[in-house]
Amino acid sequence: MAQHDDAAIEVTGFAWVPPFARGQVRDLRVRWALEEIGLDYRTRLLDRRDGRTDDDPGQPFGQVPVYREGGLTLFECGAIALHIAEKDERLLPREPIPRARAIAWLFAALNSIDPMMGALLEIDLFSGGAQWGVLRRPAAAVRLEGRLAQLGAALGAQDWLEERFTVGDLMMVATLRNLKPGQLFMPQNLMDYIARGEARPAFQAALAAQLGDFALDREGVPT
Repeated sequence: MAQHDDAAIEVTGFAWVPPFARGQVRDLRVRWALEEIGLDYRTRLLDRRDGRTDDDPGQPFGQVPVYREGGLTLFECGAIALHIAEKDERLLPREPIPRARAIAWLFAALNSIDPMMGALLEIDLFSGGAQWGVLRRPAAAVRLEGRLAQLGAALGAQDWLEERFTVGDLMMVATLRNLKPGQLFMPQNLMDYIARGEARPAFQAALAAQLGDFALDREGVPT
């Protein structure tokens, strides 16, 4: 939904990140969940440029997002997404078994996919071609490709991981899309799965909102 200054929900994000990170910072996942069920929110942007350290005291690790709603302050995108999903069965089924399965896929994205992906991204984004990265990358890629093959087999020919889109799909798509085309082999059904998630109007609205917050680059020039 459109952001309103008087909205009851506040989400923190960054005022600036390098171009490669735009559209990937994890407040996007929270925005997407809010958009899926039509909840207004406002953003509070933290600026880390030029050594600034305007951290949010609600996040013990100095990260985003922090979510505030009334007397509740939450951190960690998975916990926040689950809290939002509890509000509306469009993201989390009310029936016990489908509900439990949706939650399991949310945790799978964060625990079974994200750490392996993070290991590869650290090499590709931050090693700068250093010898340690050259030596570690093949093993990291093989491990992640194996895990993606398992996920692709679980998805099969379905549109979503269960009978319909849930918060588990939201978190899984948001995790998978960190990989760039050609970075490593991904099963075609997972590429199609990501495309379906990104085509959802709620995702498009959340992405536009996050990119809109990155209004200026370091020199203050509109991007």
